[in-house]
Amino acid sequence: MEDMSAYEQITDPIAYHAEGPVWSPAWGGLRWVDMLAGDLLTLRSDGSVERMHVGSSVAAFVRPRTNGGYVVGIERGLALSDAPDAPPTPLPPMWSDPGIRMNEGGCDPQGNLYAGSMAYAKTPGAASLYRIAPSGEVETVFEHVTISNGIGFSPYTDEKGDRMAYYNDSYTKRTDVLDVVDGRLTNRRHFHDGDGGAPDGLCVDSEGNVWTALNGTGRVRLYSPTAEILTEVHLPAHLVTACTLGGEDGRDLFVTTSRENLKDPEPVAGSVFRVRADVPGKPVLEYAG
Repeated sequence: MEDMSAYEQITDPIAYHAEGPVWSPAWGGLRWVDMLAGDLLTLRSDGSVERMHVGSSVAAFVRPRTNGGYVVGIERGLALSDAPDAPPTPLPPMWSDPGIRMNEGGCDPQGNLYAGSMAYAKTPGAASLYRIAPSGEVETVFEHVTISNGIGFSPYTDEKGDRMAYYNDSYTKRTDVLDVVDGRLTNRRHFHDGDGGAPDGLCVDSEGNVWTALNGTGRVRLYSPTAEILTEVHLPAHLVTACTLGGEDGRDLFVTTSRENLKDPEPVAGSVFRVRADVPGKPVLEYAG
């Protein structure tokens, strides 16, 4: 296993709970959320960060839409924008329970959106993972989830045209792998333990390797498709929340961090970091709705 310690802090600690980084040409590069502030943050070419409130107390994740706009997870559902920098319009709530909020999300190669929830009290089994089709139809994929987090899809298919998906319910302290058969997630099984951390956000590179942020440890780890640990990055903030690949050559690994409920102050918690990866990422998967 390669131990990587070279990193660059590319923002000040401007977020309370930075999450969900995504690289997309649609909005000019890197965008992420300050989740519990309900804000989208966008890194501009001059190094400045623009902040936009989404009209909700929660901005759980953001993904580009194929029409040039974006979808953002809000407290109890989704909101859509038709332009990359325009405020979003909320859709009807997906549930009514005020104790449950939206958490992480991501898209599959067919343009479906997978979005998961969690209880504010982190009640075991109180949450779900949903599949939102481009038509807007909502289907429950997993029930009895606790902290639905990263989801990502492999860039290749097998001889049958199928691929793999990776999923983190942080409460389980492990990453799971699934088969994608006819566009559906099946055969959920153990992929790798978090080794003391809570697997949070993840991304998959162009060779099918899986980067996972191990919340609570300050580590971001790279696994091969066969679950071999290839690389581990150590950052000066324990609450690493998510990661994505982007940049001009796709080899910039961006990592978000949090200072939510920190008992011991960490001066850089809430910043975004950049690490150079050996293998580039793949173009972001967009929501077709």
